[in-house]
Amino acid sequence: MLINKDSALILIVDDNPTNLSILSETLGAAGFSFRVAMDGESALALVERNRPELILLDVQMPGIDGFETCRRLKANPVTQSIPIIFTTALADIESKTKGFSLGAVDYIPKPFDQAEVLARLRVHLQLKRLTESLEEQVSDRTAALQKAQVQLVQQEKLSGLGEMVSGIGHELNNPINFIANNLQPLRKHIAEVTEIINLYQQEYPIPSLQLKEAIEDLDLEFALEDIAKILNSFTLGVERIKNISNSLRTFSRSDSETKVLADLHECLDSTLTILQHRLKGNADRVQIKIIKSYGSLPSVLCYPGQMNQVFMNIIANAIDAFDEAMIQGKLGDRVPTIQITTQINSDQQIVIQITDNGIGIPESIKQRLFEAMFTTKPVGKGTGLGLAIAEQIVVEKHNGTLTVDSQFGQGTTFTIKIPMKEEGGEIGR
Repeated sequence: MLINKDSALILIVDDNPTNLSILSETLGAAGFSFRVAMDGESALALVERNRPELILLDVQMPGIDGFETCRRLKANPVTQSIPIIFTTALADIESKTKGFSLGAVDYIPKPFDQAEVLARLRVHLQLKRLTESLEEQVSDRTAALQKAQVQLVQQEKLSGLGEMVSGIGHELNNPINFIANNLQPLRKHIAEVTEIINLYQQEYPIPSLQLKEAIEDLDLEFALEDIAKILNSFTLGVERIKNISNSLRTFSRSDSETKVLADLHECLDSTLTILQHRLKGNADRVQIKIIKSYGSLPSVLCYPGQMNQVFMNIIANAIDAFDEAMIQGKLGDRVPTIQITTQINSDQQIVIQITDNGIGIPESIKQRLFEAMFTTKPVGKGTGLGLAIAEQIVVEKHNGTLTVDSQFGQGTTFTIKIPMKEEGGEIGR
């Protein structure tokens, strides 16, 4: 590997002008850029201003010696990776051992042999750049593996959740239809029986003592009125269950390999229906208030099942935050509220904002929210993949953005933006 001399800045640290002159001449003739310092303090100051790729460091200097200078450089995370080669007349094993233990990579003995200086310097510059290249490759591979893991978990979660919810919806569908289909005949039969009872009362206005007592015990008039009310309640209940079943099917729809037209308001409503049991009040807090400020949105070409997953993660996290805040007594007297706003902005983007009035997110945590494996929940309560998956769905699958704005102690807003147009034409109509 050839070293690009113009990019390799070398720092020479030596209190002897003769040594400085020899090293400067050697490096200059070889085409290296270099700077010089005559003591440890000056060297540390120069490194702070302009970090070199390698340091040639004299051991014996006034003030702080080379060993102490090396120790300080290696203790600083910013400078600890800079290779340090000691230049010294000391040849004892103890001095060399101390230098290596402090982090030096090599020794060059005095008096200098110019060829040896250049050879050692080039070797260690090559090693440094190879190490940096390897670290970059490892970092890239790690990022790629994390991304692949997030995608795999996303697919498994979406598939598993979809199958479970779809199965529940299917199981509900048959008994719901059975009840719904029999309500009208039952209503008709009851009306006919009621009419017959009224005819009996007209033809036999004076019942027997036993029949009179039975009618009074039953309170026949009340029972007939109550049956009608019960049937009405059954009808409303069945309609409610039908809506839930429809929401389950909407939420669990399977995404094809291509985007399909979907109503995002319908996706949001189905998600809220799935989470309805968690929005209700419990022993720790009152019911969470939902405010829907829906604008006029077109149907959008998207992956609706994946968008449902995004909405689910964000809203469920807000509910978790409310529960935790109430347990810790941090919510005060405010009514827990989640507001969902949809609109089209001036850039022709569909904008969905999900805002809660909880306790907000500290800045240190906010910066890491979308990192894979990062979670603030207790062990067993969260995988740290929910928001990482959500961001990947919005950004990579829908060419959009997912951002968070939070004021600690006041609340949090997640903003989803997806374009109404993508390369090749409209994605909505």
